[in-house]
Amino acid sequence: MRAPPRLTALLAAAALAVAGTALAPQPTASGTAAGCTVAYSTTGQWDSGFQGAVTVTNNGSPVENWTLTFDFPGSQKVAQGWNGKWSQSGKTVTAVNESWNGKIATGGSLSAGFIASWSGSNPAPTAFRLNGVACDGGPGPSDPSDPPTDPPTDPPGPGGTPPKLRASGNKLVDENGTTRRMLGVNRSGGEFACIQGYGIFDGPVDDASVRAIADWKVNTVRIPLNEECWLGLAHVKPEYAGANYIAAVRQFVTRLEAHGITPVVELHWTHGRYTGGDSHCPDTEYATCQKPMPNARYTPAFWTSVAQTFKDDPAVVFDLFNEPFPDRATGDIDAAWTCWRDGGNCPGIDFEVAGMQSLVNAVRATGAQNLVLIPGIAYSNDMRQWLTYRPADPAGNLAAAWHTYNFNVCASESCWNEQLAPVAAEVPFVAGEIGENTCSHGYIDRVMAWLDSHGASYLGWTWNTWDCSSGPALISDYNGTPTSFGAGLRDHLKGLS
Repeated sequence: MRAPPRLTALLAAAALAVAGTALAPQPTASGTAAGCTVAYSTTGQWDSGFQGAVTVTNNGSPVENWTLTFDFPGSQKVAQGWNGKWSQSGKTVTAVNESWNGKIATGGSLSAGFIASWSGSNPAPTAFRLNGVACDGGPGPSDPSDPPTDPPTDPPGPGGTPPKLRASGNKLVDENGTTRRMLGVNRSGGEFACIQGYGIFDGPVDDASVRAIADWKVNTVRIPLNEECWLGLAHVKPEYAGANYIAAVRQFVTRLEAHGITPVVELHWTHGRYTGGDSHCPDTEYATCQKPMPNARYTPAFWTSVAQTFKDDPAVVFDLFNEPFPDRATGDIDAAWTCWRDGGNCPGIDFEVAGMQSLVNAVRATGAQNLVLIPGIAYSNDMRQWLTYRPADPAGNLAAAWHTYNFNVCASESCWNEQLAPVAAEVPFVAGEIGENTCSHGYIDRVMAWLDSHGASYLGWTWNTWDCSSGPALISDYNGTPTSFGAGLRDHLKGLS
């Protein structure tokens, strides 16, 4: 689901704000050298890899093109990076500007990031050179020496441990082979609050708020995320980015699991300027709105980092991309599905696309075996060629993800029987978002009845206190008081328990 209309002005303001701060000076923990300063940080670390970031501040004459070099003290090896062309020879790492970020004004700064492997220990480099000139270097203000350990201070919830879900034929089963369904809600906010600069979530995600969700007999919560906030790009306020953002998401996941609730981490807003059909923020490349497809520049790195963060927790489910709509960029439906799977230079899309296959590959390359949800096209409402184009998965652990609202094209039982039933007969079927903009529940009542009859899963949009006609919203307060729309989902879930 796209952001509700009440956020339109905020989105426009945020786009202007981030555009104006892309080269703003960043705070560092070190002193200022005559020529340049580099702040180095480890924004996330796991058993064999880590995510690193550098912020370079230019204290000398304006720079037209830059090359940053440093030596790793240990056995670290860069695998991929962003905001620069990264390479490594021996212990020496080199990052060269992209065509679009070569200039650094006097007093200006830029940030770049990378994912690397390590073994034994992971000490930080201490010497940096910008275009051959030595810079002052030091740890960034949020540099963790270890991965965020975050268990929350809240007491454990009453729900026990969530199941470790996996695909078995067209069903989801737990570690004991028992058939399960994901039945619950979305908790929006993590996709937009950080990029708009006022927080990480929209409303509380403490233990009391999770208990209120659990009281509806919810067993699954989907958590929309923003890739630029997770990766800690320079235009995102540092208090809502990188290690701080990741730690907040991990804490929320831990709270949900303490109540026996399955967390679904989902990529909602992404990078890439898009000016074609159904463009929602054509004036900015930043992750301030829904784009037609994920991008090759950042999204594989995002999923590599997310998968590394949660690969040892098979109860966490990965939802690769919110609502693809390559079909709005081209009138050729086969080309749209090919773009969906293979990515690359897609017709009508202004940036290089990361297809679903490359994202599955990024997740599995980390060793993560978690269940992965793959959405359809037309804002995840069109599933007609999902089986034909579905990505290959060496883990055999994929499910199809569908979204439905009363205003979608496929919004009738006849369409569901024709287009969805064949998919649900072959693979686990998850309606990641169900909703309506009527402030009532007549439509989702029909949706839930159909999905129940096919053994499918569904999650209501959304557990936020918005106007139900513009969100739509399930609740009027975070104690769980339902809107008229939300009462339909709450009562149905309680009736199933």
